[in-house]
Amino acid sequence: MKTTLLVLAALGAASLASAQKLVIKGSDTLGAKLVPTLAEEYKAKNPGVSFEIAAEGSTTGISAVIDGTAQIGMSSRRAKQTEMSAAAAKGVTLKPLIVAHDGIGIVVNANNPLAKLTKRQVEQIFSGDVTDWSAVGGKPGKISIYTRNTSSGTYSDFKQLAMSNRDYARSSQKMAGNEQIAAEVGKNPNGIGYVGLAYLAAPGLKVLAIDGQTPTKETVLKGTYPYARPTFYYTNGTPGGEPAKFIAFTLSPEGKKIAEKVGFVAPE
Repeated sequence: MKTTLLVLAALGAASLASAQKLVIKGSDTLGAKLVPTLAEEYKAKNPGVSFEIAAEGSTTGISAVIDGTAQIGMSSRRAKQTEMSAAAAKGVTLKPLIVAHDGIGIVVNANNPLAKLTKRQVEQIFSGDVTDWSAVGGKPGKISIYTRNTSSGTYSDFKQLAMSNRDYARSSQKMAGNEQIAAEVGKNPNGIGYVGLAYLAAPGLKVLAIDGQTPTKETVLKGTYPYARPTFYYTNGTPGGEPAKFIAFTLSPEGKKIAEKVGFVAPE
């Protein structure tokens, strides 16, 4: 009996030692759908692995890698020079890896009669130069703007890609994630916002063509859609162990199929 208990205890200790927990923090664009789906499939093949996924914005993911509180940081933007410097000061080497491509779609309420805008009109709307739909060919009505919050990589990328780095309109309303923007625009006839490819089919939305281009796999890969961008994992140098295995799974044929199914464009 004593021998049996010792064997069971040893097996339990071995099981705990082999258990691995991956902490992944950052981008809502990646962390709301894609990475959780990847994690579930990975756990099915590796039952000894658990995940802690926090999708609170790209800035939080990069900071977590710098602080050592996450092994992988999800980001929908490239690290800023200030972040690179902060990492170097702590002996951390931020290493980016493109995991999927995305397109930031401009969405309005499904009942909005507009079907298209120009890039110039998008900039004017989101910067606050244009405040009524009638100024861009729509029905009269005050435009309600929904954006991501300041910790979001999409918030920063959109300023660069669509707004010539101008500030957002003071009236813009900041949302925590893509799903929140989609929900608000879907119930507000005068709403406009932006979401990633994986969220374009949300109820109540219409996707606008921008200078004749809509966000699709083809236009994102070709670069003809003006608001296309890569998304990243960030690690501290070249990872090893379980983080390396999960990253390899993300970029495997199976991982790429998951990315495409969720709504992203897998890297070639």
